[in-house]
Amino acid sequence: MKIELKEITIREVSNGYFNDNEEGVVGFGGKLNIRPKYQREFVYKDKQRDSVIETVKKNFPLNVMYWVKNEDETYEVLDGQQRTISICEYVSSSFSLNSMYFHNLTDVEKNEILDYKLMVYFCDGNDKEKLDWFKTINIAGEKLTNQELRNAIYTGTWLTDAKKYFSKSGCPASSIGSDYLTGSPIRQDYLETAISWINNDAIEDYMSKNQPEENANELRLYFSSVINWINVIFPKYRKEMKGVNYGILYNSYKNEKFDTKKLEEEITKLMQDEDVTKKSGIYEYVITRNEKYLSIRAFTDKQKRESYERQKGICPKCSVQFELNEMEADHITPWHGGGKTTAENCQMLCKHDNRIKSGK
Repeated sequence: MKIELKEITIREVSNGYFNDNEEGVVGFGGKLNIRPKYQREFVYKDKQRDSVIETVKKNFPLNVMYWVKNEDETYEVLDGQQRTISICEYVSSSFSLNSMYFHNLTDVEKNEILDYKLMVYFCDGNDKEKLDWFKTINIAGEKLTNQELRNAIYTGTWLTDAKKYFSKSGCPASSIGSDYLTGSPIRQDYLETAISWINNDAIEDYMSKNQPEENANELRLYFSSVINWINVIFPKYRKEMKGVNYGILYNSYKNEKFDTKKLEEEITKLMQDEDVTKKSGIYEYVITRNEKYLSIRAFTDKQKRESYERQKGICPKCSVQFELNEMEADHITPWHGGGKTTAENCQMLCKHDNRIKSGK
């Protein structure tokens, strides 16, 4: 892999600068993709933006930036997007600093800004090399999300189309799925979730395979199918439905028949069960019947001690006496059989018997 540090002047970067909310942001004579279509929007506040320009005017150094080289000899900003846009917007007189627009400056002042040199790392290599390098950058303090790192690698028409649907405030994915997804579309959380769902967490594998595709129709249709399935299976919305791993449920159970009315009755009952400490897990439980999703309330140390003393330290399964730390608490009547996490329903079993007990 080739990594090269270069000095790029603001004059060069701002050449051909174009900023459009839908079409993206480009510069460097049209060869630099500063903000790919439908990716992260400009988030700097005025104070941050102005600070960048003050730094340049005082000829102080800005933090190093990172560009990735594409196969068609164009470039994409991996890190430095906000600073680059701040600089180019000022040079294009889109905002003023201390009541002075760029066009109000003297020629000398303009040239001092335009001749300012930005330190830029250029990266050129295969997908794995780039991803490893970008992860190292991120560890070193350049805060990019995992999906933003992947986006820098698997660029192309497929990714552009996917971002259009998943990566913009008010995007279609947000319109139909924001009640069920956590994170932010512009930080690529929605895109990451959708890819994780469709390919069972193998995100990079899916992006690599689909990079040459003309569009992301498969991913878009899949995501819509998952959301429609959720609405049919769970028609009553609750805040606890946000963040559930619906795609994995859909992949395994989409062809199963569920009684929506009975599911809702069970969900209502479980929401009121004080032993269920993870309410969002109810939705995964009623589909899979795996109690791990519920995080059933554990017995307290006091309840364990009370049961231990009542049993005189004897395990009711093997009739052998043990120390307290050699035993584990167990429901006499299982939770799924209606048993509660109370002192009266607690028994202490030796670790061996507890772990082989039926239903554990």
